Amino acid sequence: MSVDDTPLTAPTPRTSRRTRTAALVAAGVTASAALLGPAATAAPAPEDRPAASPYPAGTAGAELPFVSQEAESAASEGSAVGPDYTQGTLASEASGRRAVKLAAGQGVEFTLSAAANAVNVAYSLPDGQTSTLEVYANGEKLDRGIALTSKYSYVDTPWIAGAKTHHLFDNARLLLGRDLAAGDKVKLVATGETTVDVADFEQVAPAAEAPAGAVSVLDKGADPSGEQDSTQAFREAIAAARGGTVWIPAGDFRLTSALSGVEDVTLQGAGAWHSVVHSSRFLDQSGSAGQVHLKDFAVLGEVTERVDSSPDNFVNGSLGAGSSVSGMWLQHLKVGLWLMGTNDGLVVEDNRILDMTADGLNLNGTAKNVTVRNNFLRNTGDDALAMWSLNTTNSDSSFENNTVSQPNLANGIAIYGGRDITVKDNLVLDTNALGSGIALSNQKFMDPFFPLAGTLTVSGNTLVRTGAMNPNWQHPMGALRVDSYDSAIEATVNITGTTATDSPYGVFEFVSGGGTGKEVRNVTVDGAVIERAGTVAVQAETPGEVKFSKVTASGLGAAGIWNCPFPEGSGTFTLTDGGGNEGWDTTWEDCAGWPAPGGGR
Repeated sequence: MSVDDTPLTAPTPRTSRRTRTAALVAAGVTASAALLGPAATAAPAPEDRPAASPYPAGTAGAELPFVSQEAESAASEGSAVGPDYTQGTLASEASGRRAVKLAAGQGVEFTLSAAANAVNVAYSLPDGQTSTLEVYANGEKLDRGIALTSKYSYVDTPWIAGAKTHHLFDNARLLLGRDLAAGDKVKLVATGETTVDVADFEQVAPAAEAPAGAVSVLDKGADPSGEQDSTQAFREAIAAARGGTVWIPAGDFRLTSALSGVEDVTLQGAGAWHSVVHSSRFLDQSGSAGQVHLKDFAVLGEVTERVDSSPDNFVNGSLGAGSSVSGMWLQHLKVGLWLMGTNDGLVVEDNRILDMTADGLNLNGTAKNVTVRNNFLRNTGDDALAMWSLNTTNSDSSFENNTVSQPNLANGIAIYGGRDITVKDNLVLDTNALGSGIALSNQKFMDPFFPLAGTLTVSGNTLVRTGAMNPNWQHPMGALRVDSYDSAIEATVNITGTTATDSPYGVFEFVSGGGTGKEVRNVTVDGAVIERAGTVAVQAETPGEVKFSKVTASGLGAAGIWNCPFPEGSGTFTLTDGGGNEGWDTTWEDCAGWPAPGGGR
């Protein structure tokens, strides 16, 4: 889901200034300007430091089976794209806000840092085009190339205020047919204009064997060539395997309608590179007795636009209690998992979710004790990972050790209401347009909604180039946002161990996104490291009080604090000093204007 405020009238900004404060305890400065006030021109991106991998090493994020390399860090005959944070541009949606544009005949060459026999490439083509990347291994042209298309890109969502044409990149994969070693070179040569962003190199295991006693979909008449419809064969195999395993061997299988009535069964493939199901609606059911286990195959859809009324999802509805989803490759769907009904105790782990036109995963109320961990998500068209407490509350559920890259319309991770929720050890990179890296929000969207309650634990997360200029608000959203949009924040919110690097604007934002001045309280921020931010460390826009301890900052572009609650007279925002804070003891005092990203980046 995405923030869709209507912008308010913007005042004329005054000359900006900043002052040094004696302590972090601040009497809230009342804004004379509207919260959704004056437009700021997005500044050029910071001079990012290219690295072989876009995903920094550390405890945060998923443990991935592949090694990613940025095209701009490789040897290239093409031209540089970016850096740029301007919504609707290629660079703004690229990993690291940079990529390489190749003309026909030009190439980009990667030197492998580990063994690999497969590659997945994030790329963009001009709208309406198809093309190919020819592949060379150590100078030898392979007999197979990577087919490219723009059909899944250039998504328009005019019903979402502030959304421009987005989803400019796509992913395509190829088994190389040979084993390469560290130090070997792989060159990708364009046959037509192609922008290359990232290449993921992987050593893919051979296709697995069927477990003993499994019911193969082939035994029920499924066609592994993908030419014939295998829907009925899958249904019969599921019915026959109740209490056991349905085996999906290596091959391509085409389903023309969704599966339902799935319970007490495992659907298992030979590996996500080998067992491929072509379906835009894989499982659609409102209820299940549970114990559904989906593992080790790919589901590739044909969703080319976002239609919110259509269940164009891998899972739509309920898997039932005690279920799991693991080892999946999900691509070209509207949503990976849109989970309603009963999903108590669900575990979603070790999956790749790519190129969704909307959310990667959304726990849409009733989720209890759900764990979502060690997943990789790239290029989602809305929130990559979300919990939305609609109809009933999500509770005791967690997002842990996930890597989220390039959500191109909304947030990396969003918690809309819910009780006793944990968001820990995740890595979020390169958010765009309407989103923060992490959002904790009481924006309800619809009723009945259950606001944040109990204790929210937000710990050990790393945010890289997150936050964006909101085109509706006409002001920036922080890397980590706490939003009392439709109701005050009354839950206990503990934010610990955050690392925020190269934030294009502010880092910690406290806001009532509806512009009604609802309070943010019971929040503590403890042990954060801020390295380079375009504007401020703390962006306070609504009344309340937050305690900060051991928060250190360097390379701030404007000041330490922007403290301007809206609406005028709604109250003050107090920053309480818990000790150990360093590097952000200045205040931006011009509440009529937003600081443009400064030289501190």
